Amino acid sequence: MSEIQVASRYAKSLIDLAGEQSSVEEVKGDIELFLETCRANPELQAILKNPIISLDKKANILDGLFSGKVHEMILSFFKIVIRKGRAEILFATAKEFVSQYNVLKNIVKATVTSASPLSQENIRQIEEVVKASTQGEVILTTIVDPKLIGGFILKVGDKQFDTSISSKLNKLRKEFEQS
Repeated sequence: MSEIQVASRYAKSLIDLAGEQSSVEEVKGDIELFLETCRANPELQAILKNPIISLDKKANILDGLFSGKVHEMILSFFKIVIRKGRAEILFATAKEFVSQYNVLKNIVKATVTSASPLSQENIRQIEEVVKASTQGEVILTTIVDPKLIGGFILKVGDKQFDTSISSKLNKLRKEFEQS
């Protein structure tokens, strides 16, 4: 079974348990703390993935880092996953948890890439369009890429809407090459 499938199943179990204990929001915050810590310290991810480091040592490291800072359920979850020899998927599981949380709460992540910075009004309009089409709360990330020349690329989930000039020029070039 692939790492993503396993991580998805563990994340589903965690989100279900958090729902049963009415602590989904608290657990999400703790998971985000774990993700931030892992991103800021790649050594932690390396330790979790290293098969030479004992399971007890991995559990003690996470306990030392997060004890008193996260919900006890999270520490227990970490220990269970580690005891099952799956410490290497904790980071992927945390990312999957956030994805499943977003689906549960109908939160949509979108990215807009533009040739120049967008005005607050443009950002608001894009958020409204995405919100109207998805019927969910929108978290919009903006990226500036001068290579686009003009226009923008909007990505929502697995869909992409490309109005960039560079894309249109590439299509035009391909048409000329084929003719």
